[in-house]
Amino acid sequence: MRMKFLEKDEEDLIHEQSLKCLNEIGVMVHSESVLKMLAGAGAEVDYKKEIAKLPESLIEESLRKAPKEIRYHARDPKHNLDIPVDNFPFTATNGLAIHIPDLETGELHASTRKDLADFTRLGDALDQVDYLWTSLTATDVPEDAHGAHEIWVTLQNTAKHVEGVSVLSGIDARKQVELASLIVGGKDELRKRPIISVISCPIAPLAFEKGSIEAQVEFAKAGVPIVSMSMSLGGMSSPVTLAGTITNINCENLASLVIDEVAAPGAPHVYTSESTPIDMKTGVINYSAPEIPLIGAAAGQMAKRYGLPCMVAGWGSDGGRKAGIMSSFSELAGGALSVLSGTDLAAGMGSIDVAKGCSYEQLVIDAYLWENVRAFMRDFTISEETIALDIVKEVGHGNSFLTHPHTARNFKKELFFYDKKKLAWEATLSYRMVPKAKEVAMRLLKEHEVEPLDRDIIRQGDELLKEYEKQLAS
Repeated sequence: MRMKFLEKDEEDLIHEQSLKCLNEIGVMVHSESVLKMLAGAGAEVDYKKEIAKLPESLIEESLRKAPKEIRYHARDPKHNLDIPVDNFPFTATNGLAIHIPDLETGELHASTRKDLADFTRLGDALDQVDYLWTSLTATDVPEDAHGAHEIWVTLQNTAKHVEGVSVLSGIDARKQVELASLIVGGKDELRKRPIISVISCPIAPLAFEKGSIEAQVEFAKAGVPIVSMSMSLGGMSSPVTLAGTITNINCENLASLVIDEVAAPGAPHVYTSESTPIDMKTGVINYSAPEIPLIGAAAGQMAKRYGLPCMVAGWGSDGGRKAGIMSSFSELAGGALSVLSGTDLAAGMGSIDVAKGCSYEQLVIDAYLWENVRAFMRDFTISEETIALDIVKEVGHGNSFLTHPHTARNFKKELFFYDKKKLAWEATLSYRMVPKAKEVAMRLLKEHEVEPLDRDIIRQGDELLKEYEKQLAS
């Protein structure tokens, strides 16, 4: 089940206008090395203005080189994820929050490496969480090294795929690649089996910051999937019109793709958007805007047009600064509709305080809600066998299928059964489920164990981080 927003002629127009924008307006790239790389591939570069204009031929060539299928490898292969998907998207936790309430006392505090480890381990324990973002900022380490610490802590506390959310420079990217390579047995093995991917955000509109784009090039060369997240904010960093926002999303994704494929032909790239209108009253990102599912559906259509895997939707019921379900039915429906956009990946579980915080209880609540929402996107087979005319003939006119063996054989495969206890949590505008969610989180954190990494690998990773901190300090 998928939503569509654009008609075919509208989709064509978005594509044509994107090509025009990239060729005539171009993108700003605050990196001389990346500009030189693009110039060598045929882009028209103004080094003084730091503008690269991308010809249609370069964009089309990059689209041909980009892989149309990507495997998100995991430390434990049973958690490997293949995208694109045919039914519901794979879903991850929230990313890069800066505070979290203590599970015992509820006291809000700045997040640390230990908080990240515990939150990751809870995500590993929940079947509904398919992969893990580096969910919390490690505020107890040197600021310039926090991204490397976060990827290392997360990798140690889950056997699932890890998606990094923070990278500051090309050097930072190389360190994160080294850490992941320790686990799989080297950089060549990581290229074959990338157990990490990375979020890389353009600066809307149409700009790429030096550190992040040079990091993106390093990850592309290492074979790490790039999740090129356009965060176009309608009315602030993109036109207020949905058409203008969608076109900006498309331009930023195509430009980012070109950079990846020029740096490393065949680099895995995920078309990505976390774009919303701004709240016109406050000027901040509006995660409850009713336009979000429409923007996501349009972005998903453009990704599918190009044959690219995509992440164009999020999932999670943000309960303000507390855990719970404190959104109205309409706001929750908007979130549910966004995952029908055609997206292959989604993230946001466990988010509070407009993604600035994470909550253990909220992660459990979001996981239980997702279990029910994804039921609407299951695969169903339409064939002569499932139409079952032979069974209709056997049962006969006016009779019941209830006692026929065909019903007993197939009802568990065809029908989804709500868990009544979990369903009771879904009363909106309520904190009533929080105590029970706390019990679940505490039990899972006490009982769930992640297979530990080899002690020698942990030692090597810790030493690598210490050397990196010394390098940054000097």
